[in-house]
Amino acid sequence: MKVYGLIGKQLDHSFSKDYFDRKFQRENIVDAKFELFPIEELSLFETLIHSQPQICGLAVTIPYKEQIIQKLDEVDPIAMAVGAVNCIVFNEDRTKGYNTDIIGFEKSLKESCTTNIESALVLGEGGASKAIQFVLTNAGIPFTIVSRNPTNQSYMSYDVLNETVLQHHQLIVNCTPLGMGSLIQEKPDIPYPFINESHFLFDLNYNPAETLFLQEGRMRGATVMNGLRMLEIQAEENWLLWNGIKKLG
Repeated sequence: MKVYGLIGKQLDHSFSKDYFDRKFQRENIVDAKFELFPIEELSLFETLIHSQPQICGLAVTIPYKEQIIQKLDEVDPIAMAVGAVNCIVFNEDRTKGYNTDIIGFEKSLKESCTTNIESALVLGEGGASKAIQFVLTNAGIPFTIVSRNPTNQSYMSYDVLNETVLQHHQLIVNCTPLGMGSLIQEKPDIPYPFINESHFLFDLNYNPAETLFLQEGRMRGATVMNGLRMLEIQAEENWLLWNGIKKLG
């Protein structure tokens, strides 16, 4: 039995297992199963893979997308350039990391966004944020990273966001965990009264389907989208990589 799964710290919010369970049933895949592997710290990664020799592929989520790189035998050049991995392929005794968040965000944004985007605000600077930054750069969309504790002089802190800033940034992408799991009652600290119908709010979170961040945007006429479609796209990309149907780098 081939084993695939998801590693992260808190996985109760994840739809990944349900997605792959339905995929296996729908496509009559009987020699595979998908499991959730919550690990409290990344040092337990080696213990996990040694205890589960049937693992053929893993997805990676918060907070390990950046840290996992140091644990892998090889990393795809694009994922290395981005600085984050969300897909691990196991080939005999070697592991290789990829970033399929890139294509997930790129495709879902193209499918849904009709807003005229002058520039974007990227909320958060973690592993997921890095994939979003990569896509926006390739698309020629200027962006600014917003962080509670800016680590770069070019980043903005939330307390400087105002009407003028929001007026010139039509796309706002939430890359933080605010709004899901134990943080379901929280939302990024942006000045929502200045959101209007010219904005597109994209939340990488998808459980609940409409976070407080998206609710605030919808109530003010903005176009909103959660991360479920992105999850579906990257999950299928992961499957192709795990099974050698598609190769990158």
